[in-house]
Amino acid sequence: METPSRRPRILLIYTGGTIGMIENPDTHTLQPFDFSHLIDNVPKIKMLNFEIDNVSFDSPIDSSDMSPAHWVEIVKTIERNYRKYDGFVVLHGTDTMAYTASALSFMLENLAKPVIITGSQLPIGEVRTDGEENLITALQIAADTDAAGMPMVQEVAILFENYLWRGNRSTKMSADNFNAFKSNNYPPLAKIGLGIHYNEDALYRRNERRPLRTHYELDPGVMFVDLFPGISEATLRHQLSTPGIKGIVLKTFGAGNAPTAEWFTRAIADAVDSGRVVVNVTQCVNGGVHKRYAAGDALMASGAVSGHDITGEAAITKMMHLFGLGLSPAEVSENFEQSLCGELTA
Repeated sequence: METPSRRPRILLIYTGGTIGMIENPDTHTLQPFDFSHLIDNVPKIKMLNFEIDNVSFDSPIDSSDMSPAHWVEIVKTIERNYRKYDGFVVLHGTDTMAYTASALSFMLENLAKPVIITGSQLPIGEVRTDGEENLITALQIAADTDAAGMPMVQEVAILFENYLWRGNRSTKMSADNFNAFKSNNYPPLAKIGLGIHYNEDALYRRNERRPLRTHYELDPGVMFVDLFPGISEATLRHQLSTPGIKGIVLKTFGAGNAPTAEWFTRAIADAVDSGRVVVNVTQCVNGGVHKRYAAGDALMASGAVSGHDITGEAAITKMMHLFGLGLSPAEVSENFEQSLCGELTA
């Protein structure tokens, strides 16, 4: 007589976002609703034959209000329940989803279970909602195992419409389309059609299994600086000298290029000499920083660190994480160019 297989145990973590929104009949604006609203509108969940529990933020938020404190709350929830569940699904608004996915990937060191983040472009109660399919598919992926019985996905990933993407490689590309996310420098982890087709060569695997190690300290003393033709020395130096800032993600042109004027390279060198870390990332949605042009070489010679092909979302959260570990600027610079959990191609 065969022993019946154990049903997968999945924990849903509801933070808010469009997937759980409902229209206010008076103002016709969308506002957060409670978690039972989700379950009531997706009765097909019961057909999965999973054991599904849920926890929710005390006050569900619009993802535009997402903060490092909320990331800590999500990570603590996963840590408390890590041994009890086979996988985790985080329901989240789309606007800052890629930031959250990137941050969680650094905060959940040695993660060996799926953390699938999903949401929707339309509320789950709408007739044409994408929320129902996204939620059900995310639950299925969180429960999937390989031939050895191990979790198929062992990383933080974003599930949206037809694709599963590595979380720290993802960017929101559209405010209108159901396929709202894309990973421009890394292939999809899975394609979703009539079935879920995994790209097993792309799935993250560690060389050895180690206990989950969580990190809660995130240093918010970081910022973006976007270059544009005509940026002045006064503007750049004002930004680079912002009080309390330890790290700057410098968004440059093309393959990591920047003005070659002496005042520009001197301003970057002065920022680095003052103890700030400057990371060079491209403004382009595809490709990365390469030693190809003199305009890029001059910037790197000023002390900037190459971000290679990292996304802006992963760059800023990685810097928060590294400074949060208490590392010195030199240590942050050294560690930034190394791949911690598949976020860049060094």
